[in-house]
Amino acid sequence: MDSAEIKELLDAALQLQEIHVKGEGSHFEVIAVDESFNGMSRVKKQQTIYGPLMEHISTNTIHALSIKAFTPEEWARDKKLNSLF
Repeated sequence: MDSAEIKELLDAALQLQEIHVKGEGSHFEVIAVDESFNGMSRVKKQQTIYGPLMEHISTNTIHALSIKAFTPEEWARDKKLNSLF
């Protein structure tokens, strides 16, 4: 599995405003941005991203997954603070 495949799975299942996936082998990082994350706890945001990937996590195709989920406002602020993307 590669970054593009993970992005496709998340795009198809969640229709988020932005999804960035990087990594290789079985270790990946996902940055997801969508208004639907507004008011969600960090755990709930992560569960939303984990959902479409659980089959691949359970078979160890994805071994490690780092998830950062933001509202558009949080993403704009975080990009400025951390110079991401």
